[in-house]
Amino acid sequence: MHDGAAADPRFRFPDSVSLKTGTIVRVRGGYHGTVTKGGRLACEVVADFTERPDEMLTAAKALRVGVASAEIVGIPEQESETDSAREGQPLRRWALYRERNKPPRDRKIRAVQEEGDPLRCEVCSFGFTAAYGELGDGYAEVHHSLPLHISGVTWTLLPDLALLCANCRRRCHRSFRGESWRRPDDLREQMQKLGQRAIHQAASTSAS
Repeated sequence: MHDGAAADPRFRFPDSVSLKTGTIVRVRGGYHGTVTKGGRLACEVVADFTERPDEMLTAAKALRVGVASAEIVGIPEQESETDSAREGQPLRRWALYRERNKPPRDRKIRAVQEEGDPLRCEVCSFGFTAAYGELGDGYAEVHHSLPLHISGVTWTLLPDLALLCANCRRRCHRSFRGESWRRPDDLREQMQKLGQRAIHQAASTSAS
């Protein structure tokens, strides 16, 4: 049934499962039976289900779907500290991700094109067609200026989206010095300041 998983020393056998479910019953409110040992984590999970039932049940249903539909297969052992590393083995995995709607992204690109403007990164002004010719025609990364993990469920409007190159988009998402994300406008302002500083330094060098 478990496809060899029982060979893993972390695998839970029936007695272990019984003990864990007994702990869950014990820590719920209204229990007056025999006292059993139980971990802190079990208490926290039961408290979450008690205090936030709708949210937790939604998460539980999502986990059931994931368990039924996919699993990680054959994770290779970690390689030693060398110049080579094993890669390329097919893996299947399941994860939660934020819903994204493609039509607004397509309309954002069309809106710029209909105004007769070339598609450029709104941070660094990289031109896709100018750089790649036909290969870059009609293409740009479309980025939410306010990340969906911050906004939560929302109605996305075209002004909420920005056209970026892949490099600037990654800079917007990069965790750095306590910041986990940044708006395209903030990144562009930072680049402009760095550019002005470089110009001043070059001018000072020439003058000296």
